Amino acid sequence: MTRVLLAEDDPAISEPLARALRREGYDVDVRADGRTALEGARENPDLVVLDLGLPFIDGLEVCRRIRAMGKTVPVLILTARADEVDTVVGLDAGADDYVTKPFRLAELLARVRALLRRNPTETSPSSDQLRIDPEGRRAWFQDQELQLTAKEFDLLRVLFREQGKVVSREQLMREIWETAWFGSTKTLDMHISVLRRKLGDDATQPRYISTVRGVGFRFERPED
Repeated sequence: MTRVLLAEDDPAISEPLARALRREGYDVDVRADGRTALEGARENPDLVVLDLGLPFIDGLEVCRRIRAMGKTVPVLILTARADEVDTVVGLDAGADDYVTKPFRLAELLARVRALLRRNPTETSPSSDQLRIDPEGRRAWFQDQELQLTAKEFDLLRVLFREQGKVVSREQLMREIWETAWFGSTKTLDMHISVLRRKLGDDATQPRYISTVRGVGFRFERPED
């Protein structure tokens, strides 16, 4: 399970935010001050959501110390200070993104998903024909590097990660386009078509990406 460290001293923010993150399927570790936040960071979470105004050690210093430990975990800053200087300082301290308070919960969750995609927490499988480097965002098919757009790469990564399993259209739209599925998935179908072409796949007799009617798509295992 993906682990999120939430460092926020205001229960009015931390409690509903922790509930929302848990509803998304994350394991959430809540810390209320900078000292305990650093302790939590040593336990190798997959993402840190970090308030700037923490007691004992402020969020910027926590972020600097996390980076000084050599940890590359994504850090999302929460700040009530919208001043541009604070934002720049936060990013210079090693933060990956920021959200200003008050924030919309949907926006913050979208930022969380984006950071977790950018920092792959799963080990992508490889095969004799296809190899994916999630961190470098590169893919090779039959020893030739594929020229993929950002969305094409994300789509291939998710399908290949779940190879042998059906991935629903709803999951793909939510995970890659950060939107709910309300019936139309023309964009998804277009990207599947382009991806098949780049893999040399035939939609009528697919060897790699099969359509499961009424559900979604499946990346076939080599032995299948």
